[in-house]
Amino acid sequence: MNHAQDHLTRPTDALNSTAHPISVKTNGMALSKAQLSKFKKHLIALGDELTAVSTLSADARKPVQLDQTSVGRLSRMDAMQGQAMQLETERRRAIEQQRIEAALLRIRDGDFGYCTECGEDIALKRLEYDPTVPTCIDCQRARD
Repeated sequence: MNHAQDHLTRPTDALNSTAHPISVKTNGMALSKAQLSKFKKHLIALGDELTAVSTLSADARKPVQLDQTSVGRLSRMDAMQGQAMQLETERRRAIEQQRIEAALLRIRDGDFGYCTECGEDIALKRLEYDPTVPTCIDCQRARD
């Protein structure tokens, strides 16, 4: 069953709709408002945690001082390597934040639980493992 076209018949706000008690189907089983709310809360908590960690590690991403009189060459190299690792970690955090925001938009638009590529249901266990996942397992395998 392809859900790409029938998004117009679903509520525009999957969590606040009173017309339909069940708004998203996954593997033939509908996700209830409570389940959607649980996913939303979990996604928001993940985003908040990423933001907090990013704030705490901001100093580690600052440029390294190159003053040879106060810091030795090996210490500077070590600091530069640490800075590079923190910058990469921050880049990965930003990507995860984008995935979280995209999942929250899919919840808001009533498209959560549907593959963004083929429109088929995403397995509930897959969503429970990673609620930011945008594709079904078959489409993900095809990508890899």
